[in-house]
Amino acid sequence: MKLCILGAGAWGTALAVAYAADHEVRLRTRDDGHAAELRTTGRNERLLPGIALPASISIHDDLPAALAGCELALIATPIAGLRASLAAVAQSAVPAVLWACKGFEQGSGLLPHAVARELLPAGVARGAFSGPSFAIEVARGQPTAITVASEDLAFAQSVVSTLHSPRLRLYANDDLAGVEVGGAVKNVMAIATGVCDGLGFGMNARAALITRGLAEIARLGVALGGRTQTFMGLAGMGDLILTCTGDLSRNRRVGLLLAEGRTLDEVLATLGHVAEGVPTAREAAALATRLGVDMPITQAVAAVLDGRLAAPQAVERLLARDPKVETAG
Repeated sequence: MKLCILGAGAWGTALAVAYAADHEVRLRTRDDGHAAELRTTGRNERLLPGIALPASISIHDDLPAALAGCELALIATPIAGLRASLAAVAQSAVPAVLWACKGFEQGSGLLPHAVARELLPAGVARGAFSGPSFAIEVARGQPTAITVASEDLAFAQSVVSTLHSPRLRLYANDDLAGVEVGGAVKNVMAIATGVCDGLGFGMNARAALITRGLAEIARLGVALGGRTQTFMGLAGMGDLILTCTGDLSRNRRVGLLLAEGRTLDEVLATLGHVAEGVPTAREAAALATRLGVDMPITQAVAAVLDGRLAAPQAVERLLARDPKVETAG
């Protein structure tokens, strides 16, 4: 397949490395200096250290040239870059697109598929690429499982048959909204888990928080048209567990630093990477309020990020809530 990956961050680069042996891969970065560095050094050392880029990967900084003649565009930018990337795909002749970014569009609160609906012609096949996946492990060829979700199940299945490999295993799903909500809100729960761990509450508390976080994700997902069983799968529980517990998780790191009493500006400066859970927490909290969905953990994270509560205060408020019947969610 002729595959164009838009976004040469850690995730886009990792996917390019993973698919270079079996497909014609173009990797596009919007920074011509970064493109020159990738071509010269054969590495994306700052974002994906220690990984050599296969010589077969074609590096581009010109977006129309990168898309020309491609069969599938895979958008691996942060969610903030999704709209511009989709607009470029819409102006090209690329027949299919997947997005690997996770979150709600800041300002509009839209899930990625809703942004795509605004921009893409009806004939362009589309879907999400989501699941428990740290970029460095994918680049190293360590086993990973990903969900390909589309409202057109036949398209999702065709992508799986083309891009599936023994080390990067793909599973088709037609619950696009559910998969997107799982991928978005798990980052918020990872911030909460980082706070919990950073304050020394222990593993019992971590397990409880992750479990109740999954209930919040499912409530919002169902309200937005998703299916409950989706949240028991790779793009729900799987991605949630990885992001909340893995030491490579940027969003968990945000929570750990907030627990130290650092300001959000200090945290983001220290991180040096995009942490999608920060804008997602605000958008998810606002969306939950509009829809009447009970999401106390998400609301607490948003309050901490906005400076309305200190991390210890947010935790104490959550602990002081009245208990509920667990089967009621």
